[in-house]
Amino acid sequence: MIFLMPRVAQMMALSCILLILAVFSSAQSKTSTQAKSATTPSAAAEQALTVAASGHCAEAIPSLRKAIRSVTDPDLKKRAGLAGLRCSMTRNLPYEAIDFLQMLSRDFPRDPEVLYQATHAYSDLSIRASQDLTHEAPYSYQVHELSAESMEVQGKMDEAAAEYKKIIEMDPTLPGIHYRLGRIILSKPQAPTTIEDARNEFQAELKIDPNNAGAEYILGEISRQAEQWDEAILHFSRASKLDANFADAFLGLGFALNSVGRYADAIPPLEAGVKLQPENPTGHYQLAIAYNRVGRKEDAKREAMLQKQSADKLEQAKQKAADAPQ
Repeated sequence: MIFLMPRVAQMMALSCILLILAVFSSAQSKTSTQAKSATTPSAAAEQALTVAASGHCAEAIPSLRKAIRSVTDPDLKKRAGLAGLRCSMTRNLPYEAIDFLQMLSRDFPRDPEVLYQATHAYSDLSIRASQDLTHEAPYSYQVHELSAESMEVQGKMDEAAAEYKKIIEMDPTLPGIHYRLGRIILSKPQAPTTIEDARNEFQAELKIDPNNAGAEYILGEISRQAEQWDEAILHFSRASKLDANFADAFLGLGFALNSVGRYADAIPPLEAGVKLQPENPTGHYQLAIAYNRVGRKEDAKREAMLQKQSADKLEQAKQKAADAPQ
């Protein structure tokens, strides 16, 4: 048997202890690094995606919401946002869904997959809201209004008109209803009383809502088609004052003023109209006429050229649409 000197034995024991501590420290450091990497935004996002894919949406949504705000990788951000959207819709959490939709629309405004999913999500949210409305307030005028709008989309104009008339019976002072009824009247095949019936609806609308630029504009169009120029000028002028971005109202006003020989007066509204609708050939044509009649020959030539260019572009667009595969 070999006996070690006491000091040598102590040194060997100390060496063993130091070796054990070094091994332990290395293992602890490795574990800490792994734990740290597992809590990075990308790792957390991947983990949240796994949780969502396993069907545990309630647990995944908070992490997915955090991930879409923190990760920098575009693909991972988009996957997290889409997963959050799907989970929110599955769990019937509309406000959560809208939150994800807003972030996706902001960060991926032209992405086809995001746009596709957004289309379905907004459609589903609309259906759910309409179901809530029908359940909570089945006898409200809003239910009839929703039904009328649905009928209009389906092209069922008689049914839509009937719903709007029910609303007027319920509350004759509601804004917008006479206006919609007037539009339906004009959309149907013309009868002897069509124009007068529509005019009555738009006039009734303006008594309720004097700021309805659309009603003023359509009354202007009715008067223009009847060559009642003073009435047309009055309504177009009101419409353009009520809505500074209403290009058709400015163009209609300029056309009516040209038609009665007030070329100098026609120039400002026509200039405003073509600025708002630079691709509208009619506006450039009418402005060319007004410029020419007041002696602004160069301006008239420029507008004539713009009229031709815009007309050519419009024709090319029509041809492209016609040639597109059905």
